[in-house]
Amino acid sequence: MGVQAKKFRETGRPLAVEPTLETIELTILMPCLNEAETLATCILKAKNFLGRSGIVGEVLIADNGSTDGSQHIATTFGARVVPVAEKGYGAALIGGIAAARGRFIIMGDADDSYDFERLDLFVEHLRRGADVVMGNRFTGGIAPGAMPKLHRYLGNPVLSFLGRLFFRLRIGDFHCGLRGFCTNSVRKLNLQTTGMEFASEMVVRAALAKLRIEEVPTTLKPDGRSRPPHLRTWRDGWRHLKFLLMYNPRWLFFIPGMFLTGIGLMFAALLAFGPLRVIDNLSLDLNTFVAACFAVVTGVQLITCGAISRRYADLTGILPKNRRSDWLLAYLSTDRLAVNAGILFTAGALFFGYATVRWALLSFGPLNDSEIPRIVVLGLSLVVISLQLFFSAFLLGVLEIPLKRSIRESDEALVGQE
Repeated sequence: MGVQAKKFRETGRPLAVEPTLETIELTILMPCLNEAETLATCILKAKNFLGRSGIVGEVLIADNGSTDGSQHIATTFGARVVPVAEKGYGAALIGGIAAARGRFIIMGDADDSYDFERLDLFVEHLRRGADVVMGNRFTGGIAPGAMPKLHRYLGNPVLSFLGRLFFRLRIGDFHCGLRGFCTNSVRKLNLQTTGMEFASEMVVRAALAKLRIEEVPTTLKPDGRSRPPHLRTWRDGWRHLKFLLMYNPRWLFFIPGMFLTGIGLMFAALLAFGPLRVIDNLSLDLNTFVAACFAVVTGVQLITCGAISRRYADLTGILPKNRRSDWLLAYLSTDRLAVNAGILFTAGALFFGYATVRWALLSFGPLNDSEIPRIVVLGLSLVVISLQLFFSAFLLGVLEIPLKRSIRESDEALVGQE
């Protein structure tokens, strides 16, 4: 630490202007958990950037409970430290964003893998009106050994592709840790996740809020720590994927559900009246018909889960409303689902009763053809679907109870104020 400070004083580079609360334009934010080996270097590079560019700013360290003296190092080298008690990468950044004084924030890891002396493009895009500016390590350059091959060629590309597919974003590097944003814009997003999936949440919530997201190239080099990184490949990769799916009921529920329902209905219709010969030695019969009915049952359940989750997300404000969700909000209700469930149950019972009568006419003897089993399977499938809809209807009603109560209390409070 002393050698780095001496070199810094001997360089002759201009130091940043001492900021005041009213003049700070940029906060350079670093989450920190036991980064004593590299923290001083990162702070000095950030201060060099502020001095060279003439930007009035601050370096803010969001300390997540370091026990290696990182806090002392930060204050020694002129950074401001905000302690964050709740553990986690996202928790540290949420605390830092809340404490930042700058109009803009550029966040980056304190492991010396990102170059805090080259933040010009981030500031330039932010000044031109971008709400979020993402770094792209794949276009800027990844030094040998800076990123594990599993992350570089599988994890990051796959998750970035899913992010672009699910949320229609033109972002090449969904999980770059170096990014800038307008402080007020991101604070309004009310970010919640405390782990590594915070990186995904920021981009997803920004996209859903229609914020202006841009991307600039940045570099990545091997970090300067002697210990393993905090990132855990499979655990944190799953948390990112889980977050992407949870914020997109369309891809999590609707599309798989519609696919299964469509395939199931197609095969069920083809096989409803008898076997289907595909080629000379291959024919589809009762077993395929049963599998098709199971696919329909599963598909309807997924669609129902998607509809309920989308309705709940609309009511709670988790997801923004659109034309399809407005239609769903107007149509989907406990009463309608229960009525439709009753209709399907009646139809299924009639099919089952008809099959029973047919079997009775045969004195409940052996069935020489597959017509009656087909009718039984069809009737049972309709009964199962009706039960799914019926209980899903009441699940929807249970979810709406606290929301309706909250709305009623808010209305009563407004009336009282008047």
